[in-house]
Amino acid sequence: MANHIGIVAACRLTGRSRATRHRHLHPKEPTEKPNHPRSAPPQALSPTERAAVLALMDSPEYAELPPAQIWARELDSGRYHCSIRTMYRILAAAGQNGERRRQATHPPRTIPELVANGPSQVWTWDITRLPGPVKGI
Repeated sequence: MANHIGIVAACRLTGRSRATRHRHLHPKEPTEKPNHPRSAPPQALSPTERAAVLALMDSPEYAELPPAQIWARELDSGRYHCSIRTMYRILAAAGQNGERRRQATHPPRTIPELVANGPSQVWTWDITRLPGPVKGI
């Protein structure tokens, strides 16, 4: 009992909790979690169903639409394949989870280059970027 009172007094003086002291003196051994893969849920789509949904989303009719619109149009037609989130997962697994619309590609902009071979051939108000006969001049 006297030892217990000494420990309590020492903990008060140092500002340390008795529980912290106890945890440091008697640490728990880390428990190993089983490292086995999770089984697929019973309602998960089969690989053939996933391929069919991906083919549907890649069809010309739906190629430029987001999964939410594809899901809504298919539901309006009376067909339910999977949830919107599952469509996003299928696209992510196929590496197609970016922008689905066609993106405009513009040609690189050409900057006009003014070259003078003699005096009074090129007039400009700013000569800081005007190339000369030798680089840097």
